[in-house]
Amino acid sequence: MNRLDGKIALISGAARGIGAETARLMVEAGARVIIGDILDDRGRETVREIGVDSAAVFQHLDVTSEEDWSAAIGAAVTRWGGLDVLVNNAGMFLGKGIEEASLDEWNRLCAVNLTGVFLGTKLAVPSLRERGKTSPHGSGIVNLASVAGLVGSQLDPLYSMTKGGVTLFTKSAALEFARKGYRIRVNSIHPGVIQTDMGEQTFVSRARNLGTNDVDSARQLALSTHPIGRLGTPSDIAKGIVFLASDDAGFMTGAGLVVDGGLTAQ
Repeated sequence: MNRLDGKIALISGAARGIGAETARLMVEAGARVIIGDILDDRGRETVREIGVDSAAVFQHLDVTSEEDWSAAIGAAVTRWGGLDVLVNNAGMFLGKGIEEASLDEWNRLCAVNLTGVFLGTKLAVPSLRERGKTSPHGSGIVNLASVAGLVGSQLDPLYSMTKGGVTLFTKSAALEFARKGYRIRVNSIHPGVIQTDMGEQTFVSRARNLGTNDVDSARQLALSTHPIGRLGTPSDIAKGIVFLASDDAGFMTGAGLVVDGGLTAQ
């Protein structure tokens, strides 16, 4: 189940956290993976940790740069002959309220969380379309959204705004590609609070926004919103991404897979 034998994937923001774990699981499932990130040393270390010869390579990728995207996609095509899966994983969290955020901070948030997804999708389409012609269930794009892209966030409204954009872009891209007969499935995944470097940043920001420096209390507050009784791990999300990328999800497009420990069920 969820096998990716022979598939070629490009994952943005894959040097650490959810992206790195996704790369590891994809290689285990039989894929070859381009690990894209701006963190060059960390990305190369992730390749070494995966430890499967020639199955994973690092490529510098600033998702706000057309040139970087073209180079990363070109690396997949040159090295392995194409691209079957794009995972738009790179993202950033601002953690400031509407009144506190500057225009420069907002523009940076949009550049990574929205422009990055647009550029990756736009520039990967020719390669994904070509490989999709001969794949039983076509090729696939998985976009990292968030529960903050499904419900409102009283502490992270600007992040929520960008992830809401990713959610609807996913559905619209799926419909456009289906209309054009491209055989490119597009789905999103919506994590709850995950124990990553970004997750830790959210606890600090939430404590500050609540007028306290008590990060542990902010963490416990986040935990209390997850009925399952724990926060998520990178592996929880990576497993969902691998499923959406695999042929097991061959009848899914324009869908959002919620992996949130019950947060949005309330």
